[in-house]
Amino acid sequence: MKIDNGVLHLSTALKKYPHTSKLISGDISALDVRLDCLDIEPIHRAFAPMARSQTYDVSELAIATYLQAKAYGKPLIMLPTVLAARLQQGCIVYNAQRGPMSVNDLIGARVGVRAYTQTTGMWVRAILEETYDIPTEKIDWITFEGGHLLEYKDPSFVRRAPVGKDMLTMLKSGEIDAAIFGNDLPGDDGIASLIPDPVEADRIWYAKHGFIPINHVAVMHRAVAEANPDSVKSVYKLFMQGKAAVDSPAELQKRLPDGIDALRRPMEMILAFCEKQKLLPRKLELDTIFADCIEFLGDDAH
Repeated sequence: MKIDNGVLHLSTALKKYPHTSKLISGDISALDVRLDCLDIEPIHRAFAPMARSQTYDVSELAIATYLQAKAYGKPLIMLPTVLAARLQQGCIVYNAQRGPMSVNDLIGARVGVRAYTQTTGMWVRAILEETYDIPTEKIDWITFEGGHLLEYKDPSFVRRAPVGKDMLTMLKSGEIDAAIFGNDLPGDDGIASLIPDPVEADRIWYAKHGFIPINHVAVMHRAVAEANPDSVKSVYKLFMQGKAAVDSPAELQKRLPDGIDALRRPMEMILAFCEKQKLLPRKLELDTIFADCIEFLGDDAH
């Protein structure tokens, strides 16, 4: 954070999406605030530094990581804007070349996931339990890295893969039975969705719940917000302007909503899923999550 000629410059970690590209380039800006965007790829590499030590002034952050950071008392505030969301049922895959596998075969199976705390993993586990009656603790979870918060310890039913092992290689070799991937979903021969017709399964899930599962939101360092309270509204408006500048902004808004009114139901579910999956060290109330939004944004938070 620095002030140059009356403009507050904020170090910012964002992935380049159609709705953030003009923020990153500076084509969309504010009179009082400038987002100095850093090139961090993949974006999840920014999550641990932001969650642990608030390395950036503004950052994209996985929703599960934000909730953990909140539970551990990290000085972050969530802006009520969704930066990334995805239908999730195609994210759990298996190696069809090693024989058939169904969702019911997951009980007792070895399932890989980058980290137990990964938001995509949280959503897939929630869907498996809610839709297919597969309890999280009945799966042998194999992880390849720890969570973004050093204080967090994985549950007893989670174990770490041997050092140097790769999830896709283990899936191909049969060392694990299935795996959850995010943006790195492999297209290798034989790697198939474990859930039959995931597109139709996601359509049914969306029809039931009315929203697309949230992966990433925007957060700010609370010290920056407290020192420059007007900047919070400016940053929030920049994100909304970025969305308004894309083709079909109304369709984008359905997928990536803004405002606590639109986020209330998804966040209620996310909190319940995180608690059930033992992702949080203590219970968090929904009003606590949105209190920061209201404190700094007032009526604009809605």
